[in-house]
Amino acid sequence: MKPKIYYFAIAFLLTINLFSQNTYVFLGSYNRDKTAEAIQVYQLDTLSGKLTKVTSVKNVVNPSYLTVSPNGKYIYACTDTKTPNAGSVSSFEFNPSTKTLTFLNSQRSGGENPVYVSVHKNGKWLANANYTEGSVSVYPLLENGKIDSIAQNFQYRDGSVNKDRQTRSHVHSAVFSPQCDYLFLPDLGADKIRCYAFDENLKKPLVENKNPFTKTDLEAGPRHFTFHPNQKWGYCIEEMAGQISVYNYENGVLNKIQRIATHSDKIKDGFESSDIHISPDGKFLYATNRGKENNIAIFSIDENGHLKSIGYQSTLGKHPRIFALDESGKFLVASNVLTSNVVVFKRDSKTGLLKKIGKEIKMENVSCVQIKQI
Repeated sequence: MKPKIYYFAIAFLLTINLFSQNTYVFLGSYNRDKTAEAIQVYQLDTLSGKLTKVTSVKNVVNPSYLTVSPNGKYIYACTDTKTPNAGSVSSFEFNPSTKTLTFLNSQRSGGENPVYVSVHKNGKWLANANYTEGSVSVYPLLENGKIDSIAQNFQYRDGSVNKDRQTRSHVHSAVFSPQCDYLFLPDLGADKIRCYAFDENLKKPLVENKNPFTKTDLEAGPRHFTFHPNQKWGYCIEEMAGQISVYNYENGVLNKIQRIATHSDKIKDGFESSDIHISPDGKFLYATNRGKENNIAIFSIDENGHLKSIGYQSTLGKHPRIFALDESGKFLVASNVLTSNVVVFKRDSKTGLLKKIGKEIKMENVSCVQIKQI
């Protein structure tokens, strides 16, 4: 008779293997053609880092940014992006059992070129940022995953000092606060991080905040924003300046405590900083640089929320617009638009450094990656 520890080990390995097969990677693209695959879904093996294709959808144009509902059943996308006089948000249902991704419905985005969507933690609200026309739209989400008609839409006209890129507002993301009681809107065109209180129980949940915006440095070009897991600090990546501004956060108010470069010292201009995320353990921050460097800047986070640069990792492609960390913090997946490749990196939890693992995959004009354990 085999000892009990043998059966325990087998059960443990089976549990790990099952867990490793429940993590999915969702890829969006600038497909520009309804006959091309617009969204692809892969399974991430969290033991080996291998990506295995599950399904895809066509018949949708430029789903350039995606987000996944809290329960993992629905995918929401910015669609018809970079399309003149157009713009929409769309919903899809993902069923891992049948390996299907099914289109549900679309709504107008309320402004040209939608670039970012976020789902409230209750799964009942969707927020969308429109870049070209500088606006935010909020939608109720129905129980079947479909997007209801716009509940609110606010448009902005103010710009900033750069005559080439800041003649008007360009809202680049819509990010809920940790408790989802505020919505933050980094505005590249106006050098502001706008903010509304968010009351999930109202039919029009965006409520004017007593602090309607935080002013950034001039020509910063605030782009994406994230909060630390401890909910005390916020981090904004500034596309035009190539900087990250660090803020103390409390009840809808941001107070800046640090500003640090994302690019290496050899880059003096032409900054194209892009995306920003923090490891689940709260010890490291990652930020992507496009253009001249095409890398991931890696920072440690100290006990006061301050950042310290500890290295750079090439994304092994050009124009890393969006990247994502899996929920375990073991893997980082980067999408490179101009080289149409997706690369998986394994993350060292002690040093924060990254190492390529597995075989990269190809997707034409891949623009976004999201990861969800389901």
